[in-house]
Amino acid sequence: MLHSLQLRDFRCFGQTSLHLDGKDAVFIGQNAQGKTSILESICVLLRLQSPRAGTLREMVSFESNEGFFIGGNWSDRQLNFGYGRRLKKLSVDGSTTRKTSDYLGRSGHVVWMGNGDLQLINGRGEGRRRYLDFIGSQIFPDYLSALRCYERATRARNNLLKNMPVPWAQVDAYTLLLVQHGEVLLRRRTELVTLLQPWVADAGSSLSRSTETASIAYQPKAVLGTLARALEESREADARRGQTIVGPHRDELALEIDGHPAGTFGSEGQQRTFALALKLAQARLLAERDDAEKPILLIDDIFGELDVTRRNALLAYLPEDSQKLITTTHLDWAEMERIECDIYDVKAGQLSRHQAS
Repeated sequence: MLHSLQLRDFRCFGQTSLHLDGKDAVFIGQNAQGKTSILESICVLLRLQSPRAGTLREMVSFESNEGFFIGGNWSDRQLNFGYGRRLKKLSVDGSTTRKTSDYLGRSGHVVWMGNGDLQLINGRGEGRRRYLDFIGSQIFPDYLSALRCYERATRARNNLLKNMPVPWAQVDAYTLLLVQHGEVLLRRRTELVTLLQPWVADAGSSLSRSTETASIAYQPKAVLGTLARALEESREADARRGQTIVGPHRDELALEIDGHPAGTFGSEGQQRTFALALKLAQARLLAERDDAEKPILLIDDIFGELDVTRRNALLAYLPEDSQKLITTTHLDWAEMERIECDIYDVKAGQLSRHQAS
């Protein structure tokens, strides 16, 4: 659990400290005041990636040209992440950590839930792959390294494919790397979807209170053991298009309700329920994999959009022992449900204890 958080020059926060003591908390405020940035900073601290920014530079305060700092006490370990001018510094309990994997191995697991999750259902496949990658990197020790190596090899291979004539000797060298690391991703994603499926079905049923069945299925462009052959067969097509058209970077996660594609045939309510089910499945899976340290749940402004029945079902399904940090623009729903937690007002990058009116 997160006991404290320190921010410096992160988004709209100049210098801020927050003492949570492992408790649940609600952050209330109008839009563009910094609520989501608090949750984002925690995600960055624990997983070194943001659910809303493509680069670290985007998270540096407008008033600072140097960088940002995030620190926090997680389960009696002091984690620090500093970023400045393309340089990252990680430390655990005061000792600098050179390997990202070593740092992540001592940080916590995270589930992010927000209104943007609806894109998992009706958006592009890239978002669904990121969903799998974010979970996979938290439960499989070899996942993140394989993903980063695969991504670098794909970029390099694509750059070479744009040359005329194509330098096939160099392309083939990167093809070997794609196969080596891509096979790891194929194996782990197949295993991950198998682990998630029963939780997705159970969460979907609990939220919808219906007999509808939500299901997910991994749809790779090349199944495990056939990636090398698929890349060989696509050489001419790759050369024509100037890019690699086969591999885990093009795979899909099929989402269905009673056998029908959720993004095409699902109503808005069904799609929203499915999106919630995907994140609840992630929460339950992470909680099940590590009894000692439950995942922290970062819930960004979704409760106010849910009806009472679905909100109650969601609250009941969340892992009981997980710390929940929630943002909202109003407290009507929280007062209705009588959630016991600390409440903070957020205004223009400033935090203060909420004073009940």
